[in-house]
Amino acid sequence: MNNTILEIKNLSKNYHTLNSETKAIDNLSFTIKKNEILAIVGPSGCGKSTLLSILANIEKKSSGEIIKQKDFEIGYMLQSDTLFPWLTIMDNVLIGLKIKRKNNKKNINNAINLLKKYGLYDFRNSYPNNLSGGMRQRVALIRTLAINPQVILLDEPYSALDYQTRKILANDMYKIIKNEQKTAVLITHNIEEAVNMADRVIVLTKRPCRIKNIYEINLKDKSYQYYYDLIWRDLDVNI
Repeated sequence: MNNTILEIKNLSKNYHTLNSETKAIDNLSFTIKKNEILAIVGPSGCGKSTLLSILANIEKKSSGEIIKQKDFEIGYMLQSDTLFPWLTIMDNVLIGLKIKRKNNKKNINNAINLLKKYGLYDFRNSYPNNLSGGMRQRVALIRTLAINPQVILLDEPYSALDYQTRKILANDMYKIIKNEQKTAVLITHNIEEAVNMADRVIVLTKRPCRIKNIYEINLKDKSYQYYYDLIWRDLDVNI
């Protein structure tokens, strides 16, 4: 059974100036499968965030196809939590529904239930500056889940956190995404995160980025170190 929910075919992105053209992404093709976490790693500046911006329809592709169903909803979490400091946690969680004009009773109740399920309901009347960095990121994830996206795009969502908080939050977000049966695409520089969170890892080359390797992660059959070493070697060659 084909469980592909998003297909990227021969995707390219070029940036133009008056005097030159720079190719950022060169002929990328891959699929995203239902209920998987797909991690994308690559050298700094290779075009990972550009790729996510294209998938989120923030930037336009130069060529290629993105094949998806009609009314396909994508949620996008940036590197910072982007919560509005003047809004309560409850209002922050509901902001996406209001923007999309989906703030009906059913969707609002679903958002409230998500806050309850993941231990944030007691903070619904608090403001973001009263919460820790990890809690704010969980609120940002719940805000994304509230719009019921088919795919969640995560652009290095832990990069601003200290190491210990980062590990705890990565584990929490993994559990939430899997528990809610969502599909996610994770951009990260951190091989440890990619191996521990992802069902598959795509390794990109340096700019213009192409796919170097795709690894199916199965920690029951192979060790964490096995996958870490493979990905590290791919990235080391790119530097």
